[in-house]
Amino acid sequence: MAPNQGKLLNLLARIRGARRILGIGTLGGYSTIWLARALPDDGRLVTLESDPHYAAVAAANVARAGLEQVVDIRIGKALDSLPLLAAEEAGPFDLVFIDADKPSNPEYLEWSLELTRPGSVIVGDNVVRDGAVTDPSSDDPRVQGVRRFTELIAEHPRLTATTLQTVGTKGYDGFTLALVTD
Repeated sequence: MAPNQGKLLNLLARIRGARRILGIGTLGGYSTIWLARALPDDGRLVTLESDPHYAAVAAANVARAGLEQVVDIRIGKALDSLPLLAAEEAGPFDLVFIDADKPSNPEYLEWSLELTRPGSVIVGDNVVRDGAVTDPSSDDPRVQGVRRFTELIAEHPRLTATTLQTVGTKGYDGFTLALVTD
């Protein structure tokens, strides 16, 4: 993710007035830090990371940014952690940022809807994939996951959305932005 993409996430969270943010996928914590910086003093960001090594890197980066009191990094597969968040009644989240394994994006969308409310924003990352998503012959599971994710959003009666192309360090890609309407 490039700084302009991080800043876009930060602005989206600020425009929304987000107090509670959920990150699905953490890696090194770059987007986590941009999102956490958008929170008010009493805000909270929960982020899910399956790999303990990446979670440790993210924790160190979050601490260096002075945000360790705001960010809760949970280690484990997101599809195992999301039901736990629901059971804890951790939501509703004002913004959900989905940036984990792309084949699971459809399931992440369903859990995002479970953990949000009307007015919440759901952002999916890496949804253009250098144009691969528009290639009907692609059998790449990441492309298939993103394609199904966008189809589900388009069909869902509680969502209105658009996709924005971005240019960053990985070439051209994009974000899908969805508003939970009811």
